[in-house]
Formats: sequence, C-alpha cells, structure tokens
Amino acid sequence: MTSSPDKPLDEFSLIRRYFHHDAQLAGQDDSVVMGPGDDAAILTPPAGHQLVMTQDTSLEGRHFPADMAASDVGYRCLAVNLSDLAAMGAEPLWFLLSLTLPEVNEDWLAGFSRGMFELADAAGIALVGGDITRGPLAVSIQATGAVPAGLALRRSGAKSGERICLGGVTGAGLHGLHLWQQGCRHGPAIDHFRRPQPQLSLGLSLRGLASACIDISDGVLADLNHVLEASGGLGATLDEAALPLDAAILCDCDHEEQRRLQLQGGDDYVLLFTLRDGAAVPAGCHVIGRVDAQPGVRLYSLAGECRPLSATGWRHFG
Repeated sequence: MTSSPDKPLDEFSLIRRYFHHDAQLAGQDDSVVMGPGDDAAILTPPAGHQLVMTQDTSLEGRHFPADMAASDVGYRCLAVNLSDLAAMGAEPLWFLLSLTLPEVNEDWLAGFSRGMFELADAAGIALVGGDITRGPLAVSIQATGAVPAGLALRRSGAKSGERICLGGVTGAGLHGLHLWQQGCRHGPAIDHFRRPQPQLSLGLSLRGLASACIDISDGVLADLNHVLEASGGLGATLDEAALPLDAAILCDCDHEEQRRLQLQGGDDYVLLFTLRDGAAVPAGCHVIGRVDAQPGVRLYSLAGECRPLSATGWRHFG
C-alpha cells in the first residue's frame, strides 16, 4: 500500500519508521557516537586500524528486476557492498543508505528494510545515516570496514608462478538472471541471484595469506584481468578440468554454456585470490590455474589444448 494522500509521510518520518534499528546500534559498543537522526554520524574507528570504504548504486531494471521482492532488493544491495569489504579483508563496521523512491509505498519499504537488516545483523554492520529523496527507484549504499594497518588485501600483489584460487563455484549469478528473465522464480540459481552471500569470513582469513584478491562481480576472466593488470601486466593459464562446477545449478546447460557461465558470468560475489606455493588453500576453495609472466589469459582444455581467452565483463559506458 502507499501512504494515505491526506497524510503523507515525509522523509524524516520514513527514516524513523523504517531505518532506525536501535538493537543493531546497541551492539556497536562505543564506535557509534551518533547514528541516524543528526546532520551526520559521529563514529570512532578501531585503534590501530585503517578504514576501508566502498560504495555501490543499484538501479531498478538494471541492477535488480522491477518485480524482485523488496526484501531481496534490500538484502542484495547491501550484499554487493559487503563483498567489496570481503575482498579487502575488512571487517564490516557501518554503512550509509541513500534511497530514491518514485512514491511512498510502505509495504515496499517494510520489506526492503527487513531484508537489508537481516543481512546487516548477520554481518555485524550498522546503518548510521543516509538520505531519502524522490525520483526513479535507486539504492546507493556506502559501506565502511576496518583492517589492521598494513594488512588490507589488494588487487596489485600477484606474482608470476602463484596459484589462482576461487572461494567457491561461479556461474550461478548470471544463470539465475537468465532464468528470472524466462519467468522462473524458484531454484538454487535464482536464490543465488536474489541473495548473494558475501564471503566475509574468507576475506578475514586471507589477511597475510593471499598476495592479491578481488570479488567476482563481472566474471572470472574480467576480474582476473583486473588483478593481472594491477599487478604489472602479468598473464595467467587456467585449467579447465580444475574449474569448480555445481552441476545441480547448471544442469540445464550444455558443456559450452557451463564454461561460459563459469568464466564470464557476473554477480557471483565469490573471492578470487592468488597464493604463493606452500601457502595452505582454505577449505572450500579451488585452485584453477597459475599466474605467469606472459600477458593474456589462456585455458588448457580437457583435450589438452591451450587457447587464448578474452572477456571485458560488464561496462556501464562502452
């Protein structure tokens, strides 16, 4: 339902009703000196830590379907920010929310805030402020985490000879979107697309272990290329036989489509990282290839052939 036309809710009333989460702030010790309700938040960073900040904007019809449940929109929009913190090895602390609404729909707002706070509570991150305005539906979240000084993970540390690892299987995100566009609303790929799981615990465990790290938002090949370019223009060779496959999720795809989704599909939000020889591979992770000095990315096929690969991933402009 929308609010009654003779008793419209202003943005301050909406914030108080749907985005004051006192129970969450109570768990933040003394780090939140002032949360929502003033001109700005007052926060105390942990001693001896560096702050890690990220921001993503999600637009209806581009980053999430117009008919996606509001609770899933809230969950998903926060999840993509938390995945960026995971890729830096940061522990989540606080986030700001900027919400643009075409109208005041209280049912939608209740669902959105419920899904968002479900993930926020699980991740231990507190909403400390933001803004609500009128316009086409858009969600912008700025999230802040902390990492002990000098221990943040970066894209730029990979070295030739190191192993390339994935924190899980890929391909479900894009496959879930394809199924959604075909009218499907249930199944494991749909669940992954609606509610991706940021790998926060894995990111923390990779501090001091991984030489480079990134989260898979644009696809394995595109995001691996970001790491290789940031690390001085290195290359990589991947092993097709080592690519982790969830056959139950991609069971309706032929072999070629499975490989395309695994390597080029986005919206997976698992971590891709590099490890030196001798470093233990975390449980549940997979070695899929090695960094090398020859620029470009190559794939050793199941037939033993080596062929070049290319992928640019999603681009907003281009």
